[in-house]
Amino acid sequence: MKKLKVAIYKFSSCGGCQLQFLNLEDELLDLTSLVDFALFYEARRFVDLGPYDVAFVEGSISTPHEVEIIKKVREESKIVVAIGACATSGGIQALRNWANIEEYKQYVYPRPEWIEVLKYVEPPSKYINVDYEIRGCPINKEQLLSFILQLLKGKIPTLLIDSVCLECKRKGNVCILVVRGVPCLGPITMGGCGALCPSYGRSCYGCYGPMKDPKPEALNARFKELGVKLNEIKLLLRQFTNWSKEFRKVIEEYE
Repeated sequence: MKKLKVAIYKFSSCGGCQLQFLNLEDELLDLTSLVDFALFYEARRFVDLGPYDVAFVEGSISTPHEVEIIKKVREESKIVVAIGACATSGGIQALRNWANIEEYKQYVYPRPEWIEVLKYVEPPSKYINVDYEIRGCPINKEQLLSFILQLLKGKIPTLLIDSVCLECKRKGNVCILVVRGVPCLGPITMGGCGALCPSYGRSCYGCYGPMKDPKPEALNARFKELGVKLNEIKLLLRQFTNWSKEFRKVIEEYE
């Protein structure tokens, strides 16, 4: 059987999502007999040039040079998969979208005029067509493995679209929002993490981004009933996936 030729690219990000490939450990050894990791700078020096069957893209687009590269990735890849919060909704880098980047440059760099950046940090989907998104900060390695295996079997990959609340129900977690009155983004956040934070008594902070049709305005109204201040609601949504369209709509109401 012909191996699946894969490229793994990193843009503006921490590198944690592509590290999940290596965290597969034993499974990864088996995968190498089926998958040719032709481009994977975090794991190997050798690069086998494209075209590629699949390109996994980590990170947001923050410079004009990255725009050029991501367009080239699209041209030489049959399937492009955005992995992680940075690649699906801008990530932590997108927090600068709410501030003055020129002012930041003055504080951070001794020669700010040398720094060429875009006005806004955006996910790759702003510039190219992305075929699939695997959410998370970082992504879930089991979900990643399942996605790759579906491709190898010739299936059209399926990914979760339901909220974290359903995962809490399956695990028998007591609802933090209902029972304790603690603001939780679980009702509007896409599942896939296994309700990790609520399982340890901590509210969800939305690192998987908005679920399908999340209706954050309804949850926002519930937060107000709990006495959560408007600025606190804004900060709850202005985290890992702050630049997602659904979350941004609520944030902008308080700007």
